[in-house]
Amino acid sequence: MFYYRLISIFMTLMFLASCGPGLYLKEKTTLEELFLSHPIIQNKLDSFTQYEAQVIYIQITRDKHNKPHFKTFKWNTDSQYYYYPASTVKMPAALIAVEKINQLALAHPGLNLFTPMKIDSIRPPQSAVLEDISSWNRAASIGQYLKKIFIVSDNDAFNRLYEFLGQAYLNARLKTLGYRNTHIIHRLDAPQFNYQSNKYTNPVHFFDEDRTYFNQEEQYNPDDVRVGPLRSIRKGDGYLSGDSLVRQPFDFGYKNFFSLEDMSGMVKNIFFHEYIPEKEKFNITPDQLKYIRKSMSTLPRESHYPTYDTTYHDGYAKFIMVGGTRDTVPGHIRIFNKAGWAYGYLTDAAYIVDFKNKTEFILAATINTNTDGIFNDGIYQYESLGLPYLNRLGTLIYQYELRRERKYKPDLDHFRFDQLP
Repeated sequence: MFYYRLISIFMTLMFLASCGPGLYLKEKTTLEELFLSHPIIQNKLDSFTQYEAQVIYIQITRDKHNKPHFKTFKWNTDSQYYYYPASTVKMPAALIAVEKINQLALAHPGLNLFTPMKIDSIRPPQSAVLEDISSWNRAASIGQYLKKIFIVSDNDAFNRLYEFLGQAYLNARLKTLGYRNTHIIHRLDAPQFNYQSNKYTNPVHFFDEDRTYFNQEEQYNPDDVRVGPLRSIRKGDGYLSGDSLVRQPFDFGYKNFFSLEDMSGMVKNIFFHEYIPEKEKFNITPDQLKYIRKSMSTLPRESHYPTYDTTYHDGYAKFIMVGGTRDTVPGHIRIFNKAGWAYGYLTDAAYIVDFKNKTEFILAATINTNTDGIFNDGIYQYESLGLPYLNRLGTLIYQYELRRERKYKPDLDHFRFDQLP
């Protein structure tokens, strides 16, 4: 039996080395054996052509001064291979929106994340925002949109940050920070906008009862900011256009892109900000960074403005470790993440902390659950395939981390937060 197991592992590794973008392993570890011994993981990593599964796991080891040291493991990753990132693009938009507020505040003192804002509509298909009834003061603000993005992955909240940032500013800043395999070029869940109309973003005004802080006119980006060339940009066997089935691959050439390497690196940037090179750091204050981290871990049941019903359970927007279940996240575990799902793609990037067992790690993963090869038909295997996979993947890494020997236990108390208001 043991002999056949060795042969199986050998053949699997030989196959993985020759398929898709390939399987990249930094070193021989028991983690490989762990993955290969669980069919739900092994099958998805083996069958890259069908599932396009990519994984990045960042192992964190602290020294006696609590300084982190990182070791990165990658499976099937390729920063030039296209997959649809869905709502994960909300994370960079939120971070850069905070940066832009800070930049504007230098010339407009008093402007901050919670300054009330209004958004105008001056050309179709734009829409206006006069208030946000989910906030404590019924005012829209960058801080309120940021919170809704991370707690329940609110699409309108992202669209409003996109309009505040403007397509050119957002993408230029991403490149400056070193995220060169990412482009954000359209609103989400807004089919009325096309490639051209997404280049225009609405006027935005910041004000309070006593003064107007800043008026931003409509912005237009004349340039093509897409990264490329990207591989496998046309996917599947067909797609629905209205009620008609078009028998040709679906073209993702005008869709957002956020490589898994950029994504995992951004999570690392947020939670280990002080160890990031200066030129790669977000221009965010310590208090703002705390607010972002809190928002990323807050569960819907912990939020008061907005409040959410039980439709938004703990695993609603947290796929790693709890995806596909209605399990309650234990109090000693916090999952700081941004997930996304659309067109059959499920993606999550998370920093996971266990305060009781002194454990931490970063895990980012994506998988394509569109098994029939038809896009836009709404028939995807999120529940039966994708969520169980991400749940099990995260659980396996977590269990591995619990067993992993550490000379020094990490001090994680600075990641403990009270609930958001």
